[in-house]
Amino acid sequence: MCRYNMNEIVGRADIALLVFDTLRFDVAEAEFLAGRTPNLAKVFPEGWEKRHSPGNFTYAAHQAFFAGFLPTPSDSGASRERLFATDFAGSETTSDNTKVFPESNIVAGLRNAGYYTICIGGVGFFNRQTALSCVLPDLFDESHWEVATGVTDPDSTRNQIAVAAERLAAIPRSKPVFFYLNISAIHQPNHYYIDGKLSDDIESHAAALRYVDSCFPELVSLFQNRNETFLIACSDHGTLYGENGFTGHRISHESVYTVPYREVLLPAL
Repeated sequence: MCRYNMNEIVGRADIALLVFDTLRFDVAEAEFLAGRTPNLAKVFPEGWEKRHSPGNFTYAAHQAFFAGFLPTPSDSGASRERLFATDFAGSETTSDNTKVFPESNIVAGLRNAGYYTICIGGVGFFNRQTALSCVLPDLFDESHWEVATGVTDPDSTRNQIAVAAERLAAIPRSKPVFFYLNISAIHQPNHYYIDGKLSDDIESHAAALRYVDSCFPELVSLFQNRNETFLIACSDHGTLYGENGFTGHRISHESVYTVPYREVLLPAL
């Protein structure tokens, strides 16, 4: 069964979905176990849960996420019942705790349940520069992307949080918010998180995660200073740095489809 009854949470709490774009599970777990992501560990003291993504690149994974198909537990004995779902005949992964929407996606479902929906983009599928890169942000009441929040800015996460602070402050606490953040820092290029490194590798991937961790307290405080918040943190897919001769993602390799996941109900301060 779901750990949380989402029928009780929807309408009561803000909801935040944080996608650490391209973060590999093995890197996230190693950094957690070594104590190098202390701020994430404060929020998720049990560490990351190992899950499988429904997609091996950003667009595919997010189309599934926004239909309610978040990463699936990798343990064959674990429940696969979902937090959210869109109404679909024959679904075997919903329960009494699942919030089921009649709409085609959970963003529209939450909007019709009274939520104001905000997207802060990062990677190119959110930049609104082409018809394709409008598809995901168009789901939301408002969306934001700029070069400073994208993959080429070494301080993208801090810039994204600045946008989040401004926009969340503008929404009355009485209006519940569904907040989506596409954290772009870990996506290539990430070599600049290690001084002198000229190309991306698994070490700079980990360094990028440590940078995101350094920004995390400010992000969490935005939520807790506003309302009780149901927080979902996960990756959409991993990426490869030469394993089996492959580089990048959109490849069905274990290091691509195995992702970190965690959910928690954050109290308001």
